Amino acid sequence: MVNKYDPSWEPILRPLMQQDYMKQLSAFVQKERQSHLVFPPEDLVFNAFRLTPLPDVKVVILGQDPYHNDGQAHGLSFSVPPGIGLPPSLKNIYSELTTDMEGMGYPSSGDLSSWATQGVLLLNATLTVRAHEAGSHQGQGWERFTDHVIQAISNTLEHVVFVLWGSYAQRKSVLIDQKKHLILKSVHPSPLSVYRGFYGSKPFSQSNAYLEENGREAIDWSRVVG
Repeated sequence: MVNKYDPSWEPILRPLMQQDYMKQLSAFVQKERQSHLVFPPEDLVFNAFRLTPLPDVKVVILGQDPYHNDGQAHGLSFSVPPGIGLPPSLKNIYSELTTDMEGMGYPSSGDLSSWATQGVLLLNATLTVRAHEAGSHQGQGWERFTDHVIQAISNTLEHVVFVLWGSYAQRKSVLIDQKKHLILKSVHPSPLSVYRGFYGSKPFSQSNAYLEENGREAIDWSRVVG
């Protein structure tokens, strides 16, 4: 695995990379790449850590797996590169965004890199996947790695918003100090559950209100790369 991340993550990520389970995970992913198409490309696996330096983290939006269809995954949860059609969950996220944030139009691009550069860590629990096989790299060590990252963010920083959509993400709440941070929970924005409480949950305005109350700059959610 190519360790392309912002240097501010070094104190957290380097010790993890040296663990036996991460060495085994690296060997697994390399073997997978030799025999299968794996997403995202190798140089984008740590894209979330490259675009969002640790001290800048204000919001963490936790996903589960990278997208597994061609051209979609680029190392940021729920995001797709410019020119790629919007996946169903992202369409629903945008629908909630436009009703939550008054006066905001519906974004035409699914590239959330500009959120990432403002301090929104778009983190998947599993950072690689075999093409067209959802969940194929689960249980290999990624979850252990990202659990450590979530806990380290909680321990190191203050006044971060953790956005946990769906039961899988919500199980990560045990890793977060709720006295120091805000946890926002709702059902997942997938078409199967979006009408059971995702619409109307107002995660974007709630995040900004909390950040501003605690002396941190709000996120400009309208900044989406066109």
